[in-house]
Amino acid sequence: MRKTPELVCPAGNLPALKAAIDNGADAVYMGLKDATNARNFPGLNFDMKSATQGIDYAHDRGRKVLMAINTFSQTGQMAQWQKAVDTAAELGVDAMIVADPALMAYANKQHPDLRLHMSVQGSATNYEAINLIQELYNIQRVVLPRVLTINQVKHVIKHTDVEVEVFGFGSLCVMVEGRCILSSYATGESPNMQGVCSPAKAVRWEKLPDKMNVRLNNVLIDQYRPEEPAGYPTLCKGRFEVNDESYYALEEPTSLNVLEMLPELMAIGVAAIKVEGRQRSPMYTAQVTKTLRQAIDAAVQQGQSYTVTPTWDQTLAKVSEGHQSTLGAYSRPWK
Repeated sequence: MRKTPELVCPAGNLPALKAAIDNGADAVYMGLKDATNARNFPGLNFDMKSATQGIDYAHDRGRKVLMAINTFSQTGQMAQWQKAVDTAAELGVDAMIVADPALMAYANKQHPDLRLHMSVQGSATNYEAINLIQELYNIQRVVLPRVLTINQVKHVIKHTDVEVEVFGFGSLCVMVEGRCILSSYATGESPNMQGVCSPAKAVRWEKLPDKMNVRLNNVLIDQYRPEEPAGYPTLCKGRFEVNDESYYALEEPTSLNVLEMLPELMAIGVAAIKVEGRQRSPMYTAQVTKTLRQAIDAAVQQGQSYTVTPTWDQTLAKVSEGHQSTLGAYSRPWK
């Protein structure tokens, strides 16, 4: 029997939290209704009442709740981020997911008994950085950016005592997680502070007889043929003109899906597998959680004989970005 990695699923609101727990998540991650979390926009996140209800719901069923305080505090406003840390501790979460080193220092000093996870927004891609943060702030887990090959992840795990969490499904992000300025340039809103790149209010779909134009705040970022699948239009996933050729120069509009790599991830000692998508619906959360729960359990039980069932692929394809998926950086044949 292989060690089962923790399945960590998104909880953008109370219904999504319940959907994740009911469908087999070991832990959920959530945020408060303010700029301290990276999904800060209307209709999402938790106030004290709904947070208390959600945490009770999870704990009553033996599951964990992680609080994402994963944006970088603003000059002169550190008190707001410190208050979020205090609120998370007061609510009784099982861990905090933090990106800002100054906030890690505060959390470690004020709440030393509360687990601290380094957010993917912190962009720690090597074990030296991870071990330094552990030494300074006593982090127990790091969420790796989605830019490392499987061998690079293995190398990190081999050289650190910090638990390693990796993404297993959901939208991809360009190299420097959490700090993209492309969307800020086009929309005037920061992904760090406003909760999402390419905010929906800036997106325009223009359906024409022979094509569909997609604009972000009047900037043309992509053009689709009638039969061509279209993902949500983030600027990094638009097509760019490079040397008289138009193509996806930064990132393709596809979703990460590691179903086929689960045994490899377990073999190298990954502690947790994370699902992206707090901005997605409770139905998305339920479908992805249920599918990955079945797949992870099967990988643990079956070992080398593990195979991906068609039903799992079909279910995840329906909620994949542009109905397309990729292994992302995990698989780089030339490396």
